[in-house]
Amino acid sequence: MMPSTLPVIVNIAAGKGHGTVSLDAIREAFRAAGRDVDILPARDIAELESLSRRAAAEAHPTIVAAGGDGTLSAVAAAIVDSPSALGVLPLGTLNHFARDLRIPLVLEEAARTIAAGNAVMVDVGEVNGRVFINNSSIGLYPTVVLHRKNQQRRLGRSKWQAFFWATLTVLGRHPMLDVRLSLDDVPVARRTPLVFVGNNDYMMEGFQVGTRGRFDAGRLCVYLTQRQSRWALIRLGLHALFGTIKTAKQFESLTARTVSISTRHARLPVATDGEVTVMAMPLNYRIRRGALKVIVPLPEAQNN
Repeated sequence: MMPSTLPVIVNIAAGKGHGTVSLDAIREAFRAAGRDVDILPARDIAELESLSRRAAAEAHPTIVAAGGDGTLSAVAAAIVDSPSALGVLPLGTLNHFARDLRIPLVLEEAARTIAAGNAVMVDVGEVNGRVFINNSSIGLYPTVVLHRKNQQRRLGRSKWQAFFWATLTVLGRHPMLDVRLSLDDVPVARRTPLVFVGNNDYMMEGFQVGTRGRFDAGRLCVYLTQRQSRWALIRLGLHALFGTIKTAKQFESLTARTVSISTRHARLPVATDGEVTVMAMPLNYRIRRGALKVIVPLPEAQNN
């Protein structure tokens, strides 16, 4: 018989998570939705992955990840291609994955959504064997993240304060990358401060910039810019905000099922769903179509 108790893997070390929502509140939210839970606290990525693999091995139909996008990504990576569905309890700061899938951000509503059990299959991206649910990038963003963490550690700044100052530092002296890309075996060479690879297409215009309308198109989106100065990059951001990015000079949007990226560097920092790791070149990306089962609101709930 399938286990009836929901395993809820909670990241107690990052984001808002345990600091804002108590474990008792999580338990009560599910009890009100008619489900008993087994709360499994995790303190780092390794523990998140270990707990997730164990829950999948125990054949739980649904495994709940409670935390931000990094937490969801770690749990998803551990259960991808398994029969288990990912239940999303969004307790992070930005919650991109939950927002794009229209999963409620209110604890009690998210618990009811998970209890209802409406599952869909979604795509995931992968780079050099590492799964991501949102996006991956090289260049500016991972460099900013590393500077941010350094400021938090050395200066004791808050996450957002450190991110602000790290962004100013990196924009002031960001390096350009000479990249060679292969998109479905079609070669492309560019000089750029960043390469962004998304799991399915991102909106790049208007006030919904940075969101996705679907997760099942079976393609990666690749965004590049040849902008070099700090102010040129800021102007590019304004183009995106006001819906004119497709008319902006030196901005490219490409799609492919597989992407390979090479640079003159042997290794580079690579961001995947906000986490940065150093990877060896080349970076080999692929889309894994329908590889992850996710619990989402029923269609009638999404239309309300």
